[in-house]
Amino acid sequence: MKFGIIGLERSGKSTIFEALTKTMAPAEGKAEDRIATIKVPDQRVDRLNQIYKLPKTIYAQIEYSLPGTKISPARDQTIWSAARDCDALIHVLRNHAGYGFEEKNPYADFIKLDQELILNDFVVAEKRLERIELDHQRGKKMNPEEHSLLIKCRQQLENEVPLRRFPELATAHLFKGFGFLSAKPMLVVFNNEDDDDIIPQIKELTDAEDCLVIRGKLEQELAQMSAEEAVDFLMEFNIAASAMDRVIQHSYEFLNLISFFTIGKKEIRAWTIKKGTTAIDAAEVIHTDMKRGFIRAEVVSFDDLMQAGSYADARKNGTVRLEGKTYSVQDGDIIYFRFNV
Repeated sequence: MKFGIIGLERSGKSTIFEALTKTMAPAEGKAEDRIATIKVPDQRVDRLNQIYKLPKTIYAQIEYSLPGTKISPARDQTIWSAARDCDALIHVLRNHAGYGFEEKNPYADFIKLDQELILNDFVVAEKRLERIELDHQRGKKMNPEEHSLLIKCRQQLENEVPLRRFPELATAHLFKGFGFLSAKPMLVVFNNEDDDDIIPQIKELTDAEDCLVIRGKLEQELAQMSAEEAVDFLMEFNIAASAMDRVIQHSYEFLNLISFFTIGKKEIRAWTIKKGTTAIDAAEVIHTDMKRGFIRAEVVSFDDLMQAGSYADARKNGTVRLEGKTYSVQDGDIIYFRFNV
């Protein structure tokens, strides 16, 4: 899972990036793109590790990308290049005062950048439609479904509505390579003052988008502390969980993500999938051969395994079961895939 962090200048994108990834600002400044990968904390993985004591434990991972300010005309590279490759966007809004800053207006800032996403998408859709129609005039067969969907996209973008409002357009398989920015799921992060942990009452925004508050400077400082120092800091500022933990949890919820686990001879591993993913598609996440040669999925839930104490006892209890291709994988399932290729 890859998140792109976007926002207007001075919104605090770098601050939020460092709070989420526990990294420091590079000495060379903000010109280059910054990328950091973090593991997704999961106590279930820790517990499985205590039981099985295998050489490797691999947690699910999230990658955060912060586009730099460097633009290379020769490569036609803009600040949106990195964001197009992301699965979702984190839109940072300044909700704090500062010397030399204009009066804060997070809603106006949100609209300003969202309109830029929409305009970028409109250009992409328009160019593709022009190409399709030109090819059609030259006798090339048109894909009527793609043409129809692009017409709908252009119409909504002309009305200044982001494509994420329309799931049938945002998730259309035909658009997979387009990188539509306004179609990507978005988490709005209000970058608040140190003493303000309240989401601003902006109904037009909070009703329409998934929103979260991060006290950026405070959380950035917390991210650089040792575990011992962080305990007192969390208590002093009444922070129940770090920005990293809260963003991960919120992201899994609004993206409808779940985790399942595999236990091999040498490793315990967590995998991230969409809620509702079938067993055969979950197998493909591990390896395409598993999907191609899928036979059965041997499944036990994490809770049933913990209650039984061991896999052998779970089997005796009848909580280990065989499932077919269409089984909907549940959060916390431990799965052994049987396959033959």
